[in-house]
Amino acid sequence: MSTYSVVVALHIIAVIAAYGLPLSAPLIVPYVRRHNPDALPGLHAAQHFVNNAITGPFTILLLAFGLYLAYDGDRWGDPFVAIGIGAVVIIALVGGGVVVPAVKALAGLDPSSAEYDRVYRRYLRAESFLGVVVVLTVFAMAAKPFS
Repeated sequence: MSTYSVVVALHIIAVIAAYGLPLSAPLIVPYVRRHNPDALPGLHAAQHFVNNAITGPFTILLLAFGLYLAYDGDRWGDPFVAIGIGAVVIIALVGGGVVVPAVKALAGLDPSSAEYDRVYRRYLRAESFLGVVVVLTVFAMAAKPFS
């Protein structure tokens, strides 16, 4: 077992920790909205907590592990490295600029209000977009179709 292989494993673990739960949000949140709308404030408060306690910190860790791997493996010229770094930038901007403030706001809004609907639509588009970014990035990193 090498340091490189351990860091590969930590990189993968960081991806799962950071994005595992948020990837399910575009399915879970609409389900709860339809079947148990009274639970939405608590669900959004939990999402906000997870974003701050897990998603953000593990995004930083996966970036650090990825940078180490690119440096140690001399992979800076490989397209999947640029794709991974680009994905982290998109995730940080959209996650920090839309998703985190939206779930914080949604936790305090009446789910039957017009304001909730407005924020919810923006949130769900952003969360779904980030899910696509994560899935496509994992594919690019694992399959390396451009290498």
